Order: sequence, then C-alpha cells, then structure tokens
Amino acid sequence: MKKNYIRHIYAYGDYFIAFKKTLDREILKKIYFVFELIMSVQDVPVSFLKHLEDGLYEIRVAHGGNAYRIFCCFDEGNLVILFNAFQKKTRKTPSEPMEKANRLKEQYFKEKEERNGKD
Repeated sequence: MKKNYIRHIYAYGDYFIAFKKTLDREILKKIYFVFELIMSVQDVPVSFLKHLEDGLYEIRVAHGGNAYRIFCCFDEGNLVILFNAFQKKTRKTPSEPMEKANRLKEQYFKEKEERNGKD
C-alpha cells in the first residue's frame, strides 16, 4: 500500500549515502524511522528536526547513547534535501560539518538554478 507523504527526502550527492554505509543495521532502522516521521507529520518535533541557521536544518537521531546528525534543507516546501552527516561526540556541533553543509546547500541551489535556466 502506497503512502501519501507530505514531504519527500532526497540525498544530494553521495555524502549521506557514504555516511550511511558506515552504520550498523540498528541505527539505520532508527534513521529510517525518523525519515518516516519527517515525511508523515506536519509539525515534526524539534527533538528530530531542528532549524539551525539560514535555512539549514539538522535531523537528529539518538540510538544506544550515540547521537547522529544529518544536515538538510527544504526545497519547494515539501522536499527535504539531505547533505552530509556525522556522529556527534561532543555537546556542541562542530563547525566543520556545519560549514560543509552550508557549502553543499549553496551548491545544490546553484545547480538547481542553472538547470532551471536551461529549460
């Protein structure tokens, strides 16, 4: 039975996919549970999806005492674009992964603009 989602998730580049390959089955199940929640629920709790800055969000997943963060943004309101991800080891989010996510977000929208300009 096909579900009607209010949002769809798209992985930009290979950044999230490469990260995903490093994870075990149990954490992947939790990540996909959170993805399902994001796609299905209008108001996603901040414990799962938090706005950071300038349209950049982090998907937050906790499992077995570990915290994982997946950076993303919204496009056209209902499309969630995944960028890079990491396992969080300190209380504060390190600046390097966030800076990379901002670069990827800019790159994504630049490429989209270029594609749309060619139509």
